[in-house]
Amino acid sequence: MLVLGIESSCDETGVALYHTERGLLAHALHSQVAMHAEYGGVVPELASRDHIRRVLPLTRQVLKEAGCTLQDIEGIAYTEGPGLAGALLVGASIAAALAFALKVPTVGVHHLEGHLLAPLLEDNPPAFPFVALLVSGGHSQLMEVTGIGQYTTLGDTLDDAAGEAFDKTAKLLGLGYPGGPALSKLALRGTPGRFKLPRPMLNSGDLNFSFSGLKTAVLTLANQHRNDAQELDEQTRADICLAFQDAIVEVLSKKAVAALRQTGLSRLVVAGGVGANKQLREGLSHAAAKKRFEVFYPKLEFCTDNGAMIAFAGAMRLRREGRRTMNFPIKPRWDLAQLDAPD
Repeated sequence: MLVLGIESSCDETGVALYHTERGLLAHALHSQVAMHAEYGGVVPELASRDHIRRVLPLTRQVLKEAGCTLQDIEGIAYTEGPGLAGALLVGASIAAALAFALKVPTVGVHHLEGHLLAPLLEDNPPAFPFVALLVSGGHSQLMEVTGIGQYTTLGDTLDDAAGEAFDKTAKLLGLGYPGGPALSKLALRGTPGRFKLPRPMLNSGDLNFSFSGLKTAVLTLANQHRNDAQELDEQTRADICLAFQDAIVEVLSKKAVAALRQTGLSRLVVAGGVGANKQLREGLSHAAAKKRFEVFYPKLEFCTDNGAMIAFAGAMRLRREGRRTMNFPIKPRWDLAQLDAPD
């Protein structure tokens, strides 16, 4: 089955073609970072309008790269949620219109399920069951995954997720947009051990996360080291960035290892935008070698939002469910643990 995937949940338009026997045939992505940078964050109305401009040209692009035509498409998957309502409606309505014109089934995909299953696109995919560390945007979760649609929440974020903490901390330190990558880049120049920040809920006895207090600790530390002009010198900013990243990585790594121990599983999947963080990958790979478990990561291009993960997740569901509906529902808020397994 050849499935077209459309991702439009926030500020990136992704389109891909996935074949259930031949694998990923082509994918394309347009990022809106340059457009939103002027405002210091995502403007929902601008995001929605830009998705409208991008989806069809990107669809034509991936069809050309794959050597396919619209008539070859046998199913269409789109991001149903969670995300920005207007942005979700763009992908959903275009998917429904194409499906109606081509007389093919369509299926809405949970954005986080797409991230969670992205490592299955690799040449050496993890086998079920496994523990997933899902660190994407406003989500920091640990899930026990026993199959497609079979997800049990082990730990969740109680306030700011890791990605939100990266972005908000970057803003506090006067870094550019998007904040997370800018902070990680500056941390590479930090002095190890100069600052020590708290590790929130590291010893809480559960697998939940909380990073809002860490952001406050950064603010307090930064205020202590500002000069008379209320500015931070570049090295101090770098050192604070490194201390912040160290704290995030230690909490995520140790909670993930605890989840493996609690479930008795030996495979860990890391997914989502923060999963691209170099220090997190190094920390988890080191822990895997020491604790003797396997850890799987998607390619860096599949850590951020993308159409490939939606096409793949949609193909898995369409192959089992064969949905077809003229409705195109969206769910701006949608708990992954409430997602049904395909029939």
